[in-house]
Amino acid sequence: MRLSVGLKVANSLSLTPQLQQAIRLLQLSSLELEQEIQVQLESNPLLEKVEEQTTVESLSNLEKETENKDLTNELNADHLPDDLPVDTDWDDVYTHQPTSLGSADFEEREDNRQGHLGLSEHMLEQINLLNFSQIDKLIAYCLIDSLDEKGFLDVEISEITASVQHLLQSMDYEDEVEDDEILAVLKCIQRLDPVGVGSRNLAECLAVQLDLLPSNTVNRREALLLLQHYELLINNELSKLIKQTGLNTEQLKAALELLKTLKPHPGLDFENKESDYQIPDVVVAKKNEIWQVQLNPDIVPKLRVNSFYANMIRRADQSDDNQYLRNQMLEAKNFIKSIDERHKTLLKVASCIVEHQKAFLEIGAEGMRPLVLRDIAEEVELHESTVSRVTTNKYMLTPRGLFELKYFFSSHVGTTTGGEASSTAIRAKIKKLISEENIRKPLSDNAIANLLKEEGIDVARRTVAKYRESLNIPSSSERKVLI
Repeated sequence: MRLSVGLKVANSLSLTPQLQQAIRLLQLSSLELEQEIQVQLESNPLLEKVEEQTTVESLSNLEKETENKDLTNELNADHLPDDLPVDTDWDDVYTHQPTSLGSADFEEREDNRQGHLGLSEHMLEQINLLNFSQIDKLIAYCLIDSLDEKGFLDVEISEITASVQHLLQSMDYEDEVEDDEILAVLKCIQRLDPVGVGSRNLAECLAVQLDLLPSNTVNRREALLLLQHYELLINNELSKLIKQTGLNTEQLKAALELLKTLKPHPGLDFENKESDYQIPDVVVAKKNEIWQVQLNPDIVPKLRVNSFYANMIRRADQSDDNQYLRNQMLEAKNFIKSIDERHKTLLKVASCIVEHQKAFLEIGAEGMRPLVLRDIAEEVELHESTVSRVTTNKYMLTPRGLFELKYFFSSHVGTTTGGEASSTAIRAKIKKLISEENIRKPLSDNAIANLLKEEGIDVARRTVAKYRESLNIPSSSERKVLI
């Protein structure tokens, strides 16, 4: 074998830094893109954001107008004009107060909003106002620490007793605590606001709320009687319930209506519900009977190269400072180009999706057509992975609500006529059929499958069950209402 050195020419595909940046920007959400732009603005002096027109120009124009006026002659004149030019307005110093003659467009109020108060803090505020002994207050603190997010007591009474006893021993107290003392403090806590907090199960929570209702409350006695047979009630065994309670159908129905007015989970009102607002990337609207797609102008960044620093670059200068400006100029242009390509690709894909899903925009989820990434990729001449990046964490605002672009893609199910139906549309049809069913004779999964087959959608019973469970709809036996 002979070894030798030679040259060989070959083509290979490589990802340039600019292409890597474009791919990375393509999969960013609107919030992540905003953060990325802010990082680039802070690190690259040749990249700047185009701000809205400021008041500098208006102030300069005002100064020019003031210079043209001879204020001295006006002040020295024998007759003073009714309106003299001033440098401030009345509203700049005094705010308009509502009177009988008129009112302000926007009433000014002091921002006195408070932070969210959790369940534990709310309970501790009430306990500190009670005339509890030190030991009872310690028991109350341990009970509150054991509450779950629904407001129920999540541990056994014996565990609370052991915890309190351990704390007393660590503080050199020789007193012994029994379960009865824990139950006595727990009973007081259950009658604080919200009523029923600290209950060990749903039946106890509802019973506490019924006990605190006025004694002359209609159907209060019957509702308490139902809670004594709580297991039959949750299993919907109404015939046994009527037999064991001795109530007739009308009394049972009235007692159930009273129970529905109570709070099953008192602690949920204090849950910190932070709304997760999503900003749409594209907006769809119908104009002149045509569905139009456009980018959300609120999130489209307006970037440009800083002209001041760009003019400082000299071609023949090979100094480090000049080379730095050149590199920053190239990075700024590439970043602006990548942002522009991202928005063009997003708009192209969103327009193609709208073209396929016009029926959804017109009639709702029942008009959803089956669509996969491959269909869009072939039409817009992009790779499936690119379409997947574009549709991830991107949202479209339509007249029917805000949807992620991934929502418009769904698998297909064959029809009896040889066509295809979207799984999203089938779910919508199942939900509609169940909403229109007779609650005394709810539709079984097999009956729903037969009704869909009459509409030309051939699905199996287990498929209907899978779609129903994905909609969080209980089975027909659980949906059945006898009274």
